[in-house]
Amino acid sequence: MITQDELKNLQETARRIRHLIIDTTVKAGGAHVGGGMSMLDILVTLYFKYMNIDPATPDNPERDRFVLSKGHSAIGYIPTLAERGFFSKELLKSFNKFKSPFGMHPDSLKIEGCDASTGSLGHGLPMALGMALGAKLQKKEFRTYCIVGDGELHEGSNWEAAMTAAHYNIDNLTVFVDRNMHMIDGPVEKIMGIDPLDKKWEAFGWEVKEIDGHNFEEIAEAIEFSHSIKNKPVVIIAKTIKGKGVDFMEDQTKWHYGAIDSDMQEKAHASIDRM
Repeated sequence: MITQDELKNLQETARRIRHLIIDTTVKAGGAHVGGGMSMLDILVTLYFKYMNIDPATPDNPERDRFVLSKGHSAIGYIPTLAERGFFSKELLKSFNKFKSPFGMHPDSLKIEGCDASTGSLGHGLPMALGMALGAKLQKKEFRTYCIVGDGELHEGSNWEAAMTAAHYNIDNLTVFVDRNMHMIDGPVEKIMGIDPLDKKWEAFGWEVKEIDGHNFEEIAEAIEFSHSIKNKPVVIIAKTIKGKGVDFMEDQTKWHYGAIDSDMQEKAHASIDRM
């Protein structure tokens, strides 16, 4: 569990990163800001509370791994890595520009602290499974975490990986589903329904927990729960809000990707400060 001081620190850290996301989106001319905001509180809890990582030794073979399967949401991931100290926040000004290490999707060959290059949906979970299985085979203690989008679960490769993880009793893998209910084409349940999502994962042999993906205490409890489960993988279905923190973006498909002008930038910062 987390203490009240830790809770306050996580909330303040998430607020700072949301401001970074807005400014970075403005500089870049646009980004997948809605999904970056929806998953952010999960990222912050992992990177600032639970993951065994050290920016001073980013390639430590004993470190925990993280895979952002919904790689288009790098606008939330890369500022989190900057805030955690893997590189200077000044570099964020180059996001998605010529010769920048930061494209619209993360590149593990260019970004300190990034364990996987992602972007093609449905590939991140299989990679995370490989990392977790590798740890088992090498008898290492590191854990692997992965965030997938709910719209991404239309990709069949996720379910092949889910079936495999359960078959091999991969209990050092924790997957979060960013259940913000929107994808680029519209509401997920309208495009192709995936409910009952909990029952689907259970049928594939996973331990399932559902939480409020913006409640740090629930996120922390779910992570600790995942550590306690033996001989099966754990999926945490996190109910989130697209564009969380920016009132004019929240729960709107159109903010899957968008540009922000100076007027919207000011309004976005004001909304985040009111959280």
